[in-house]
Amino acid sequence: MRRPEQLDDVDALVIPGGESTTIGKLALLYGFIPKLKERVADGMAVWGTCAGAIFIARDVPGHPHPLAELMDITVRRNAFGRQLDSFEADLEVPALGTDPFHAIFIRAPLIEAVGPDVEVLSKLSDGRIVAARQDHLLATSFHPELTHDGRFHDYFLKLGKH
Repeated sequence: MRRPEQLDDVDALVIPGGESTTIGKLALLYGFIPKLKERVADGMAVWGTCAGAIFIARDVPGHPHPLAELMDITVRRNAFGRQLDSFEADLEVPALGTDPFHAIFIRAPLIEAVGPDVEVLSKLSDGRIVAARQDHLLATSFHPELTHDGRFHDYFLKLGKH
């Protein structure tokens, strides 16, 4: 997508991992943030994975770059350390069933706090939040696209207005 009006042609949007600073700067430069907020208010589902979760968060302390501020979560960038500190973990995600979800965390953010309308979907074994949902918005600290498990993708597709 290169123009904000192209958002009118999609029913759901995944904002992937990458560099949240770059995502925010480009979204501001090309005028995507107001249009994205309009489409979300109209029911478009949005899923932020890793850097995408940072971009859709309402609050990212110390992050001076533009955010879409769509979801009532507070996120901390690079919460688990540097690239060398990346890891994998099996998560309990009751919304996806009883089988654990194998998650891959790469320079991952952490969802430090959630607002009253946000449902926590999964936590690490130490209680830190790594997946959450607010209406038709989804945030994951990890990269489900790097696994062969499509359950998060299926879950996301059911969130949007159809």
